[in-house]
Amino acid sequence: MNRKIILVAAILGAIAIVLGAFGAHGLKKLIEPESIAVFETGVKYQMYHALFLLFLGNTALVSDKVKNTILWLVIIGVAFFSGSIYFLACNNLFSFDFKKIGIITPIGGLLLIGAWITLFLHLIKQKR
Repeated sequence: MNRKIILVAAILGAIAIVLGAFGAHGLKKLIEPESIAVFETGVKYQMYHALFLLFLGNTALVSDKVKNTILWLVIIGVAFFSGSIYFLACNNLFSFDFKKIGIITPIGGLLLIGAWITLFLHLIKQKR
């Protein structure tokens, strides 16, 4: 389980760095500065959660069952939250209007919050 979590963390972290560089350099002439700032928000939250998964994969304080739950909350949460932000920030570059799927952004945010709350509740229940 820990190896799987750390592998996902590494992938999310690497993708965040690539997208951050793309946002800083590749998108500069294509979208407005406000949209670049929005794009960067997606990158930040993706990286924060890659680091969260690194912690999770390296701690013995959490059971494998809870780790698996948190892992999936983070994967889906990042896909919905950061993924939708990337597309919304670049909306004018596509023929599809990504504002139509903007509802998944807050759902992704709730899933990310749920991951942190799951960790919190699990740790509170322990009697160490």
